[in-house]
Amino acid sequence: MSDTGGMRPVDPVDRAHLTGVTRPSPPIHRYAASDTLADLVERYWIPVWSLPEPSTQSTLQHPVCLIVISNTYARFYGVSRGRSSVTLEGDGWAVGTMFTPAAGRLVLGRSVATVTDTFVDLAEIDGLGDEDLVAEVRTAMADDPHDPAGHAAAIGSVEWRLAAYLPVDEPGLIINEVVAWLREHPEVTRVDELAAHVGIGERSLQRLVEQRVGMSPKWLIQRRRLHDAVEALKAGEASLADMAAQLGYADQAHFTHDFRTVTGMTPGEYLGDQPR
Repeated sequence: MSDTGGMRPVDPVDRAHLTGVTRPSPPIHRYAASDTLADLVERYWIPVWSLPEPSTQSTLQHPVCLIVISNTYARFYGVSRGRSSVTLEGDGWAVGTMFTPAAGRLVLGRSVATVTDTFVDLAEIDGLGDEDLVAEVRTAMADDPHDPAGHAAAIGSVEWRLAAYLPVDEPGLIINEVVAWLREHPEVTRVDELAAHVGIGERSLQRLVEQRVGMSPKWLIQRRRLHDAVEALKAGEASLADMAAQLGYADQAHFTHDFRTVTGMTPGEYLGDQPR
């Protein structure tokens, strides 16, 4: 198995999780992928919960596929175009793998557009569907779901199987670059700018994004803007009008429309639910 003895905890700014005072998050342990899997895996996350009553967690998913092995299920998730939600209850945990944009098609074996807004049981995925993987992860997490040693063992079982999908192909490296570059350039609001950056035509970019993410380049841009909005709202450092301008919206009304359409709440409502 991969050596996870040097596992690196990470604490990225949570741009996807729609948390607030009335929507608290359970403890989440986050770890970087091993260096050899950097082209396949963004990071791992391990939430652990003990809840007296059900709690619904909502996210604006990154433009990547996921695998989640919990104490009750094991699934491969495609990208959700809108808000995605899961209800947690009782005592539980999950070991999640957040792939890179390149990885979904490699692992699934076909266009990830076929699993947009849905999931398939991990048992249906060649290379990851063996019962041993799920059993190994559940055994590693059984004694103490908060134990870093258990996390390392669980992640090691996942990484050992993912190594079979290396090396990432050239289109995969291109889509990884597209999404990474877009994330680091908030001023980019047009598809032609994305295509020009990687040196391909807009139609080729359209096909690439559909195959690897299951969405369109325009969706990638909107999702990046909404992630930027969540980050800014959590920071609460600007007025909503200034925030809209910084995010590249024509006015606050367009910003409010986009945010409400996808999240189900206005930016003001979300801001008002942030801790002070």
